Amino acid sequence: MTGFGRGEAAGNGLNATVEIKTLNSRYLDVSIRLPQILQHKELALKELFQKSVNRGKLNVSVNLTQQDNTEPNIKVDEDKVRTYARVLNEVREAAGIEEPISIKSILNFGDVFVSQQDDEESINQKWQLVIEATHNAIGNLMQMRNQEGGQLRKDLLSRIASIDDAVGEILTITEGRAEEVRVKLHERIKQLVEDENIDEERLEMEVAILADKMDITEETVRLRAHLKFFVEAIEQPEPAGRRLNFLTQEINRELNTIGSKANDSEIAHHVVKAKEMLEQIREQVQNVE
Repeated sequence: MTGFGRGEAAGNGLNATVEIKTLNSRYLDVSIRLPQILQHKELALKELFQKSVNRGKLNVSVNLTQQDNTEPNIKVDEDKVRTYARVLNEVREAAGIEEPISIKSILNFGDVFVSQQDDEESINQKWQLVIEATHNAIGNLMQMRNQEGGQLRKDLLSRIASIDDAVGEILTITEGRAEEVRVKLHERIKQLVEDENIDEERLEMEVAILADKMDITEETVRLRAHLKFFVEAIEQPEPAGRRLNFLTQEINRELNTIGSKANDSEIAHHVVKAKEMLEQIREQVQNVE
């Protein structure tokens, strides 16, 4: 299911921001961009997402920034400053330049400032901020997905009801159809067979076999059972995306069998309508977690 979640956390002069963007996927695929100092925490962060999200392609961006009123985490490399000052003085004397060296001259060397190394405590503080921001982002993501899921639920239930209506129409058409098919087959076979000594019992048996092959009662019963299970899966609080995907395949299989066995244009018309509705359900199911 598509969605977006953003979470923030602040403390110890730092701001942590986590953004989550999700796309449809049959499985869970988490891609995380972390600051260099927290790269070793990627697996732990993925495990955090696995506890909350079951399906989808997640693109996660984690950022850490200093608060505006916080001193920059840098220091002066005094050894390099002294070295550069000595070298510049030597150049000045060799060139016969009387003008003294300035701070600006030394600052032209970009490596006179170095970042202070984070100790274990500092890294842990940053990690805790990221965890807090991640929880906030996941909460916002799930809220958005729940809102979208409510609309998706209504749409799926409506389409399942339409398929059930089509099955009802098919059952209405097939009431008493077995006997009608038997009679028509019996008459047609007698017309085709010129042998007056035809075995009536054998003929009845063959007709019964053919009529049974055209009977779709078993398929319609299974189909309605799948529709019932589909609705139950939607109504339950647990994630049901994979189950709905499986039931969609089963419903399609029963519709295909009904269409091929019935050998009736009116039934085929209702099967086509049901399959059109099912194709729309199949696309929507990919959005369900």
